[in-house]
Amino acid sequence: MSAERFLASAGIVAVHVPFKGSPEAISELMAGRVDFYFSPVGLVAAHIREGKLLALAVNSPKRAVILPEVPTLAEAGVADAEYPLWYGLFVPARTPRHVVETLHRETLKALKTPNVEDKLATLSLEPMVMTPAKFDAHVEAEIRINAAIINAAGIK
Repeated sequence: MSAERFLASAGIVAVHVPFKGSPEAISELMAGRVDFYFSPVGLVAAHIREGKLLALAVNSPKRAVILPEVPTLAEAGVADAEYPLWYGLFVPARTPRHVVETLHRETLKALKTPNVEDKLATLSLEPMVMTPAKFDAHVEAEIRINAAIINAAGIK
């Protein structure tokens, strides 16, 4: 999805090569059998530092903490191409609200512990702290954004 948004924003055409996961895609990229790949920064930072991969840009709104020298796509001249990676905590739809609130409160506590903060930082992941209601709205917006990308790319 990230690549499709980039291709549309940059106005270029490329052949999609599907992979089962990042390790396979990264291996193929390092072997020169694919030309580019959008990867979570934490998975490729060591390869970049070792000179095995060249980071052209990150597709987040701001530069990655662990690779501050790498520009964003917008800084590199490709507007409207950002597709930030995010993770969320989901529960069944009928989960009682007090349980959701308790999970939210305890998750916030966990995110502030030094071990969790350190681990997230090494992966270049920054918590996007939201209330449950704001997270619901975020998910709805992401569904609309992804549907537009899928339609524009003709993905079936």
